[in-house]
Amino acid sequence: MSRIMNWAKTLWERSMFHRALLVAPPVALLLLAGYWTLGNRQSVQYYTANVEKGDVAQVVQATGTINAVITVQVGSQVSGNIAQLSADFNSHVKKGQVIAQIDPAIFRAQMQQAQADTENAQANVASLQAQIETQRANVLAAKANVDKAQAQLNDAQIQMKRTEELFSQGIVAAAQRDTAQSTYDAGVASLHMAQAQYAQAQAVLKSTDAQLDQAKAQVQQRRAAAELARVNLEHTTIVAPIDGTVIARNVDVGQTVAASLQAPTLFVIAQDLTKMLVYAKTDESDVGTIKVGATATFRVDSFPRESFHGTVAQVRMNATTIQNVVTYDTIIEFDNPEQKLFPGMTAYVSIPVAWENDVVKVPNGALRFKPDITDAERKTLFARYGIAEQPLPGAGGRLAAGGGSTTGAGATGATRRSAGNSSGGAAATAGAGTTQKEDWGIVWRLLPNKTLQPVRIKLGVTDFTFTAMEAGSLKPGDDLVIAQSSRGSQAQSGGTPQRGPMSGPGGLPRRM
Repeated sequence: MSRIMNWAKTLWERSMFHRALLVAPPVALLLLAGYWTLGNRQSVQYYTANVEKGDVAQVVQATGTINAVITVQVGSQVSGNIAQLSADFNSHVKKGQVIAQIDPAIFRAQMQQAQADTENAQANVASLQAQIETQRANVLAAKANVDKAQAQLNDAQIQMKRTEELFSQGIVAAAQRDTAQSTYDAGVASLHMAQAQYAQAQAVLKSTDAQLDQAKAQVQQRRAAAELARVNLEHTTIVAPIDGTVIARNVDVGQTVAASLQAPTLFVIAQDLTKMLVYAKTDESDVGTIKVGATATFRVDSFPRESFHGTVAQVRMNATTIQNVVTYDTIIEFDNPEQKLFPGMTAYVSIPVAWENDVVKVPNGALRFKPDITDAERKTLFARYGIAEQPLPGAGGRLAAGGGSTTGAGATGATRRSAGNSSGGAAATAGAGTTQKEDWGIVWRLLPNKTLQPVRIKLGVTDFTFTAMEAGSLKPGDDLVIAQSSRGSQAQSGGTPQRGPMSGPGGLPRRM
């Protein structure tokens, strides 16, 4: 080792050339190591989006069906063949107008038979009434016979007593006494017979009275049957129950309709197509924010470039569960003066439930972004800019200074819910009449020297692309980082970049 040191010292003292020979190899090694290190180091590239100022609205979206305000299904209460149709699809009809005719021949014959049965029953009543009059006369005659027999019996009794007295005095013979006794006995028998005939006449009269009541009941029964036959005959003529437009016709001439179990639907009539309703299926998580009277807009496939407006008339409490998804019908009424929209069309409904006007808008991609730095570096940046890494009062226990936003707008705002769903956390429901806990988030501002500055902001309403800032130091035009990448690697962010005003082609963030 000492020999090497002495050799190097000798070369160093000889000349500048020898000194260069000694210094050149270490310097070359250092330069090579530096080149190798710098060549392999990946430079960081940030993608940013600008803070804007404007309006932010939280919207509930749903899919629904257009219906008429009043729709009547016209059916048939009787069975038979369709003999005539007087209305077709899109026909305008008036209340009471004949729109179909079922063959009435069978029902007319049934009514005629029922009327004949009624007349026969009425004739039977008249016959019984005549019989009753005759039987009442028979009762009177029987009563007279009883009185006559009673008088004869009284006379025979007097004669028998007188004969007994004379026989006891020996004035009359025994044969005369026996004759008087026989006459008395015959009188008693005649009285009993007359009384029996009188009772029989009364019984016959009562029986005929009962038959008369039964005949009168049969008359009522026959009249009811005749009325039913008449009503059935009338039901063979189908009339429009309301003024409106025929939107469905389900029968043709010659077709047989059977109304044995339920009335078949022949026509469907919409009362007024200038005023219609949208039945929108809204998710159970949204019905609490939808208020009656709110303005709604919707589109239809037939007019993709045109928006229609209506008003929320009702949120029905009748829940519908399909594949464990609970929805409620939100009824939206709107005017259709030109009758451009038809019943049954699919409507894509948007109902604003919260909004903030002329506010600073933060891109949701910035709320999702988390820089690729160590915890120590993050804590250093938070300390430099005075951000406490702890839950803030009123933040609902959420980390206000986490690596990325933990709010509803930051964590879930990138994924727009399916039709009928709305934001769950970032919106302070302005105009909805409810109170929610405050939400805070952290965004990263890109400074001119290409360094990052964490900024704490209070979040408001979100439209899933932007979130309103209710408190914070951001200004319109500030550059917020929404993604980062290194040379040779793909962009990294807290979520899929949204296509918006600050987006590049294909939805990628604008490169700064």
